[in-house]
Amino acid sequence: MKKGKVIKSTGSWYQILSEEGETVDCRIIGKFRLNGLKLTNPVAVGDDVEYVDEGEEEGLIKKILPRQNYVVRQSPRKKHNLHLIASNVDQAVLVITIVNPNLKQGFIDRFLMMTEPHDIPAIIVFNKSDLFGEEEEMILAGLIAIYESIGYVAMAASSVSGEGIAELKAKLEGKVTLISGQSGVGKSTLINAIDSGLELRTEEISDSSGKGQHTTTFAEMFKVDGLENTFIIDTPGIKTLAFNNLEPMDVAHNFREFFMESENCKFGNCSHRNEPKCAVKEAVEKGEISELRYHNYLQIVEEIEDQNYWERHTDM
Repeated sequence: MKKGKVIKSTGSWYQILSEEGETVDCRIIGKFRLNGLKLTNPVAVGDDVEYVDEGEEEGLIKKILPRQNYVVRQSPRKKHNLHLIASNVDQAVLVITIVNPNLKQGFIDRFLMMTEPHDIPAIIVFNKSDLFGEEEEMILAGLIAIYESIGYVAMAASSVSGEGIAELKAKLEGKVTLISGQSGVGKSTLINAIDSGLELRTEEISDSSGKGQHTTTFAEMFKVDGLENTFIIDTPGIKTLAFNNLEPMDVAHNFREFFMESENCKFGNCSHRNEPKCAVKEAVEKGEISELRYHNYLQIVEEIEDQNYWERHTDM
């Protein structure tokens, strides 16, 4: 039995980097589950595995070794299933834009709902800062203030002007970093600016729809040239994020400033909506907690509740 790390996943086969530094294309037999949940892809980029050679540089994955952590989302195609994005990551970078395409601020909080439950540090990068005018700069300052105040790293970057590239590269050094974002935010271009040798394929925003075009088809891990023990996991653009795997209180616990403030709520199981003497709602009214974040919280909780309880638990 040999050991290696999954560095690319196509859904039907997995590329393994062996301990000896060789790459082997592997497949799997049987079903793997994650804490009893059904998965559309049981093996993720970043997984450490045991495999056996089957000749001609092909192998068979026999065992997934214990994961340090993982990032998972609701499958966009099979809503009862979960899709593993990556595992064994040290941090995550969310690439987002204010213009071209226009800002979807709610997506930031949805993304953090994937990383926060597993204590994965997140860096929020507002890309294409070379396109920002006075209004966008004001929006940027406001959003950076919101997220830095609750302990996240937030910054502007541009592969055109070079703003933030050196700072971001320094934050990646010595770590395995998941890089994600919606289509069209310039994720691949930003990665190419960090390491020009990767030459990831990029595309412009669609003129007809104003939306980004998918350029990354499968998740893949790359070593960053010139930095020791530094890897990035590039992922396909995400359109939407839903959370059939969470309960409403999971959301409350993972909006970190809500969780800290909740010890002052009258009720221990306060959902921060209609209960009297809710410290979180009071903090929102006082401007101590972001009204934007609170609005996004309510929207996520309502979506989860709108899914019938038994429907959400069918495959658990």
